[in-house]
Amino acid sequence: MSSSDRQRVERVPGARRAKLTPAPDTTAEPVAGDEPEEAAEEASRTDTGPNDERLRRDVPPHY
Repeated sequence: MSSSDRQRVERVPGARRAKLTPAPDTTAEPVAGDEPEEAAEEASRTDTGPNDERLRRDVPPHY
């Protein structure tokens, strides 16, 4: 693997963070099969308890 095949760090003027160039042989488009699988995992949670709903609604005081 040569150094031209790797990602590079690019400085962005006026930004606090740098960005990476795209990895070789990749696209920025998401894979269609990834999204429903993640949603299914979220919906299939069975580890619920008596206080889970309240804990999901609670927001820390600094928000």
